Amino acid sequence: MRNKGLDAQGYIEREGSLGRVPHVFRPVVAAARDRLLDVYGGRLDSAYLYGSIPRGTARVGRSDLDLFVATRREPTEEDRDAARSLGEALDKEFPEIDGAGILLYGRTRLLSEPETYDLGWFVACLCTPLLGEDLAEYLPRYRPDSRLARETNGDLALLLPRWRERIAASEDSDEARRPLVRFMSRRLVRTGFTLVMPRWNGWTSDLGEMAEAFGAYYPGRAEELGRAAALGCEPTGDARVLRSYVDDLGPWLADEYARVHGVKTPRPDDMT
Repeated sequence: MRNKGLDAQGYIEREGSLGRVPHVFRPVVAAARDRLLDVYGGRLDSAYLYGSIPRGTARVGRSDLDLFVATRREPTEEDRDAARSLGEALDKEFPEIDGAGILLYGRTRLLSEPETYDLGWFVACLCTPLLGEDLAEYLPRYRPDSRLARETNGDLALLLPRWRERIAASEDSDEARRPLVRFMSRRLVRTGFTLVMPRWNGWTSDLGEMAEAFGAYYPGRAEELGRAAALGCEPTGDARVLRSYVDDLGPWLADEYARVHGVKTPRPDDMT
């Protein structure tokens, strides 16, 4: 079996680095770094880049800027509002990116036992340090095993009702549906990949490679996930795609995931 994305000991290697950020995106990364300090000041514990920009695969005018921020205490609604405002401002100012999103969590939660194989893994393996202390120093190393699969993406059944609500509440236009298609396509492809990740024995964040790995084990669903991978990069606003996700591919994938890996350990947020 292939071991792409693993080190010599079989642990998932951290992807991305500031050195891989393409030159054209460096001004927006520098602006994001400076403005995070201005907005959060002493409340900021650490900040990271993730996604295609630190992996060096971003496309000008097509890729978004993904930031992950850890605060010293649990973030407030004011902190979240500030993150949204900052993301909107960066997106408006820099045409090189197509959107900017900021994930915001408290340091204590990120380093808590329930999050070790979910948010903790995300920080340690998928995030590139940008500011402050690197919390990966307090986290274990990770293998592409069933426990990691369950705790990262074993909550699809819980998400599907929320997805249906978002679809129903969206405007009836391609423009309004396109972000939903992009988001849901990516999530389904990543879930399909982590379903087979322990058998594939490796890690990748490339949607095409994820779909290809999945298709090797589930050829009957390979074409569907391949289309989802394409839509995750070049989304349309087709309502039929969204219906197929929540009525067919999503429910099947959630059931198969639970059968193979079990269900993700509930979090307090799941109760609200």
